[in-house]
Amino acid sequence: MPHPARGTVTLHDVAAAAGVSLATASRVLGASSRTVAPEYRKRVLAAAERLRYSADAAARAMRGTSSSLALVADDLTTPSMAIVVSAMERAASTTGAFVTVSATHGDPARQLETIRHVRALRPRALVLTSGRVDAGALSGRLLEELRAYERDGGRVVVVGDTDLPFHSVGFDNRGAARRLGEFVAETGHRRVAIIAGARDQAAPAARTAGFVDGLRAGGVAEADVRIVHCAVSREGGLEAGRRLVAGGLAGTDAVMAANDLIAVGALRAFREAGVAVPRDVSLTGFDDIRLAVNVTPRLTTVALPLAYAGTEAIRLALGEPGAITHVTVEGRLVVRDSTAERTG
Repeated sequence: MPHPARGTVTLHDVAAAAGVSLATASRVLGASSRTVAPEYRKRVLAAAERLRYSADAAARAMRGTSSSLALVADDLTTPSMAIVVSAMERAASTTGAFVTVSATHGDPARQLETIRHVRALRPRALVLTSGRVDAGALSGRLLEELRAYERDGGRVVVVGDTDLPFHSVGFDNRGAARRLGEFVAETGHRRVAIIAGARDQAAPAARTAGFVDGLRAGGVAEADVRIVHCAVSREGGLEAGRRLVAGGLAGTDAVMAANDLIAVGALRAFREAGVAVPRDVSLTGFDDIRLAVNVTPRLTTVALPLAYAGTEAIRLALGEPGAITHVTVEGRLVVRDSTAERTG
């Protein structure tokens, strides 16, 4: 089917190109809550991309006004993300704006699809939070979609590690983790296991690298650092902790987890096995979520200014136009009861 002349694409054109009814095309591109069969959904999205309907529709929508800010996140169920979202909602409410949220589980294809749908809601700004967002993702299509959104009048802010040419708020995960690694080494620990989380997630990987940097700087031999992987969750930490116990913790005097949830899961595994923290083994977390002080012993961890990051993201999203701003926030070491100094 020949493409309509540029600037004249309508929803009817997309429906015809996809071979579906107008109602079906409207449900897919209008972010309707009604379910559309996956085959039809794919056909409509492919036709919309081919005809550049999303960009044209968004451009028309941007001529109107909107008080919404769209947050597209990897995972909305984690305590750390809950802190960021809550701070964003509080900051947005002071300006009369409100925040809509969508989850993509860190999948670039889902990020792209979600961003296309979110644009139909005419948000004033779009905040994309992810452990890592790459300009080359999906052969550059994600970057192009975000650039098109900005050309249509929107504002993009990325919370996380990114090389995208937009405002961003990032965390110095590796630097903060290095300081925690140095602390563990300085307090006499010489054989360390790291529960590193998932292999393919940027933030846990950066923290693991930082742990190793700090441990080695503090005199821990590389051969005495063991790294295990797991899901980034309490259940993942429980499973990893059980694996460590099954493999033998004899000689291991510290376990460092990529976040507090993993640490809490490992703590349960150690308790089940009769391994006392910190008498038998020290344990550390990362993030300083509320749960870190609601377990016994309370976790030594790194406190990330998560609420500040959420507030800064809204400031960048709603601020006056200007040069691209990149904000990096640093973590703070918090020593509590789950670590003990080793002597001899």
